[in-house]
Amino acid sequence: MKVQESAENYLETILILKKRMGSVRSVDIAAELQFSKPSISVAMKNLREKGYVTVEEGGQISLTEEGQRLAEGVYERHSLFTGLLVALGVSKETAAEDACRIEHVISEETFQAIKQHVKDKAPSFNL
Repeated sequence: MKVQESAENYLETILILKKRMGSVRSVDIAAELQFSKPSISVAMKNLREKGYVTVEEGGQISLTEEGQRLAEGVYERHSLFTGLLVALGVSKETAAEDACRIEHVISEETFQAIKQHVKDKAPSFNL
């Protein structure tokens, strides 16, 4: 089942914030994405209903096993494409923006082929 791009963005953001800060609350996501707190609240409700996140009584947000799997997949695609575009001479900012668009539309088959090609041709490339 294909997950909506917005859900993937939220999951990836939760993963990144968790790595950066140790714990994540709605206010952290709102600040990171520059979205309103009510928008984040609705999104977290939807992600919770789909089984991707849990929200503790104190407001701490955690990824479920499925949410973690999805977030890591999006983050891996984002990282690979950002690094690849920067290696090709694209500015870091533009590379990150473009990677964010590419990561949601590329098929798993194509991503795996690109990933393998990069591993084979540039073993020092940081995946």
